[in-house]
Amino acid sequence: MAEKNFLSWVGFKSEDENKAAPTQNALERIRELESQLNDLRSRRDITGLSREEFEILATETAMSMIKSAQQREAKANSAAQKLISETSRNTKEKLEAAEAKAKSILSSAESRGRKYIAAAENDAADLVLVAEREAEEVLNQSARDASQITSAAKRDAQRLVTDAAKNILDYRSWLSSAISEAERLHRAQNSSLNAAEQAIQESRQKLRHAFDRLSQLQADINANLDGESKPTGKVFVAGAGKKAAQAAARKQKAANRKKPASKKKSK
Repeated sequence: MAEKNFLSWVGFKSEDENKAAPTQNALERIRELESQLNDLRSRRDITGLSREEFEILATETAMSMIKSAQQREAKANSAAQKLISETSRNTKEKLEAAEAKAKSILSSAESRGRKYIAAAENDAADLVLVAEREAEEVLNQSARDASQITSAAKRDAQRLVTDAAKNILDYRSWLSSAISEAERLHRAQNSSLNAAEQAIQESRQKLRHAFDRLSQLQADINANLDGESKPTGKVFVAGAGKKAAQAAARKQKAANRKKPASKKKSK
């Protein structure tokens, strides 16, 4: 049983077992064991050992190898822990240094920012003062321009009022002269109309008188003519028409008187 364990530990496989070989390379393992056996031969001849002694020796050798491996593992762990601690310390130191550097940069940036802000505030104050002075100058200039414009407007308004008053006076004088001229023309027109009306009345009277004379002449002519339109005498008798008209009127009156009397008799 011990031989099988030793052979399997060494890296050999038995003919009737199919167990997995160790993960380490068998050739390297054999060389390591050969070097250890040579070391043992130099110290003690193992050919004269019995089987039990050989197994004990192999077990001791394996235990020493395991112990050496554990020692190497412990050394490796300690080295790894040391490396981790050193790395952590270096990282912490670098972080602290970076944090300190960042704080210093931040403080310097804050101081620079304060300086820049103070400079900007000073510049802004200067600009505000300059703007206020310029605005005051502009306001004063605007006030002067406004006063000049106002005075010019007042002068223009006063001149316009004076011109308007003068024009009104001129218009009043012209209107009074026009009214007086119109009144004179109206009086002249009225006198002309009255004269024309009187002339028309006189002309009408003259025309009426002329028509009366013509009618009288026509009546006289008719009275001096007989039924055949021949003169009744050798001399033209003026006023014969009037007499004939009076005689005709008397006859008409007599005829008008006879008609009611004949009507009464017939009844």
